[in-house]
Order: sequence, then C-alpha cells, then structure tokens
Amino acid sequence: MLSAFGRAFRTPDLRRKLLFTLGIITIFRLGAFIPSPGVNYQNVQQCLSTGQTQGGIYQLVNLFSGGALLQVSIFALGIMPYITASIIVQLLRVVIPRFQQLYEEGASGQSKLTQYTRYLTIALGLLNATTLVSLARSGQLLPGCNLPIIPDTSVITTILIIITLTAGTGLIMWMGELVTEKGVGNGMSLLIFTAIAAGFPTSLGAIWTAQGPGTFFIVLAIGLLTVALVVFVEQSQRRIPVQYAKRMIGRRTVGGTSTYIPIKVNMAGVIPVIFASSMLYLPALISQFNQPRAGEQMQPWVEWINNNLTRGDHPIYMALYFAMIVFFTYFYVAITFNPEEVSDNMKKYGGFIPGIRAGKPTADYLQYVLSRITLPGAIYLGFVALIPLVALVLINANQNFPFGGTSILIMVGVGLETVKQIDAQLQQRHYEGLLR
Repeated sequence: MLSAFGRAFRTPDLRRKLLFTLGIITIFRLGAFIPSPGVNYQNVQQCLSTGQTQGGIYQLVNLFSGGALLQVSIFALGIMPYITASIIVQLLRVVIPRFQQLYEEGASGQSKLTQYTRYLTIALGLLNATTLVSLARSGQLLPGCNLPIIPDTSVITTILIIITLTAGTGLIMWMGELVTEKGVGNGMSLLIFTAIAAGFPTSLGAIWTAQGPGTFFIVLAIGLLTVALVVFVEQSQRRIPVQYAKRMIGRRTVGGTSTYIPIKVNMAGVIPVIFASSMLYLPALISQFNQPRAGEQMQPWVEWINNNLTRGDHPIYMALYFAMIVFFTYFYVAITFNPEEVSDNMKKYGGFIPGIRAGKPTADYLQYVLSRITLPGAIYLGFVALIPLVALVLINANQNFPFGGTSILIMVGVGLETVKQIDAQLQQRHYEGLLR
C-alpha cells in the first residue's frame, strides 16, 4: 500500500492532480474559519465553547459545512445548496419532459442541466443566506447564547453578509468543479468528505473528555464495525446476466458477448437519509417560529412537536425517521432506475436476459428484482442512520458521535470511489493497482 502511494507521487501527472486536489481542500478548510464581515468572531467562539449549540435543527447543514455554519464564516452554507439544487434538477426530469430530453441528448444536454443546477444553486444560496442572517440576528442560530453575533444590524451590513455567504457558495461550487476537472475524484463529494472528516478529531476528543476512556473505546469499536458493514453493503450487488445475439453489419459479425447489469443493494446512496432528515426538521422549524410570547400559553400541537419530534432519543422520532428512510429509498430508486428504459435499450441492441423474453417480460423481471433488493438496502440505510440516536440513549454520545448516519455513509462511499479512481490511473501506467 505504501509503495503504491509512493508510485502515485512519483508519477508526474498523477502527482500534480493529487497536489492540486489537496490544495483546493486546504483552501476550503481555511474558508470555514474566516468570519463573514460584520460577524463578531469572539462572541461566536465563546458561544460555541459552552457546548449548548451543537445540536438542533441545523445539525445536518452544519455537518456538510464542516462546522462553518454555526461560526457564520464565508463558507457557512457549505455545499448544501448545490446538493439541494442537484436533487431538485434530478427530480424535475420526471415532472418536466424538457429536462428528460436534455438528459437523453448526451453531453450537450447534460451540460445544459449542469448550467441550470448552477443557477439554482446561487438562488438557493441567496435564500439560505438570508435565512441564516435573520436567525443569527434574532439569536435563534445559537440557542442559549446571549452574546450578539451580528452587533451591527443595519441594512448595509446585512446585505453585505448575504452577498458574502452567497459568493462563498458559488466559490465552493467552482472549486468542486475544478477538482473534478483537474484533480482526482469527484470534487463535490471530496469537499463533503473533507467537511465531515474535519469534525472527527474534535468529536472523539470530546467523547474522551466527557465520557472517559471506556466510552471512547466503545465508540471506536462501534465505528470500526459500522465502517466494515457499510463497506460490505456498498460493494454488494446483484448481477443480472445479459446475452447479446450475433448480428451481421456489412461483412462484420458483432455481438455474441455476455455481460451483466449490476444492481447495487444500496442504489439510493445517502439521498434517502438527507430527505428524511430534512422532512423531520420541518416540524421543529415550524414549532420554533410558533413559540408563545411572554404570558401566553403554548399551543397543544407545538408542545407535542417539542416533546416528540425535536428529540432524537424519542421512540416516535426514531420510528418516523426509519419509516421515512424506507419510503424515500423506494421513491428515489423508482425515479433513478427505469426498468422499461433498460429493457428497451437491451432490445434495441439485441440483448436479452437468459430465460426471459425481451420487451415487457424483461421490464417486469427487472422491476421484480429491483423491488426485492431495495428492501434490505432500505433497512440497512435506516439501521445505519439510527446508530447516533441509539448512541444517545445508551452512552449519551449523540452530539459527539461521529460514526453513523449520513457522515459514515458519505465518507465510506467517497473514499471507495476515490481509491478506485487512483487505482485505475495507476494501472494505466504501472499495470499494478493501489491494492494488490
């Protein structure tokens, strides 16, 4: 392994790609600590040091920003607006026929969809920046903090912060695309990986300090088992054999080959967890804006939400979280994988599944296999996502528990994909991969 890394850095073009990727990652992490203009950095750090602001409905966004959100830095919004825009554009392919036509046109059409994603990212960044500034000014961003985060509440300062945060989102999007083009791996995924990994040392150190060495080693053991489980499931797939008939094109005989359709156990990736987390944050956000004023009595529905849907250790919250992950897994897989389209493409090029007739029987068979294999994938996603919530009940380590849920799924997935890309480039030059 070490010799393989040495060969990677001894190869000039691969070394340039790796160093360029590390340079962009360094800039991304530096931006997470540069405060936005008008923000009192000392007050923010003092509020964060109290330890009362690490949870709440902003935990997911703060995770993707590498802790920059709660510090209101220039990269506070992180990569989240781009993720949301990408998901929206992908879902709109089902609703808007024009988007589906662009997707089927190939590289030119997909570049147009990418352009739409960029525009939508800036629009969402502007909206999120406005919301973040209003929450910071009202004191709801850092609950329990009595110090002013933005001392100057003038219109000019507010507009300047909003423009800075939106520009930070655009800069992150540009850096991610640069890594994809000139570096190694998918740029956006690597930036998310960096943001999540940056919080691991702090989280583990907090567990060591707060719960002691015993809890620390228990968390570490759970983390290693979780990583092994995620790697095993993420690499698992059902291979459906496909046979192509021989055809005569001119004087040449083409076809006659055998291949397979790989259907992964977890085809939806981490998207269902993000969807379920976002949906469960909405009731808490609505209740937060409907808190009673001084002397008024809290409404019953607001009190029910505060008691049942804002605490991760509550059984109702866990049950809803798990059910929504299963639902969104089936929903997302149904959108992204179309058995009829796959069947038509196979029929067009003379392919067939042995023992299954071409056309509708092939589509029905693919749908049957897909629905059967999606169930264990959905249960696996729900199980991994519940690990931090169960840790809160058992060892009281929810806020500092790094191994579980969205974070570990993204880190393992991005890590495996990046290693595969480096391995492929090494094999092109040395006929020997990163892993022997």
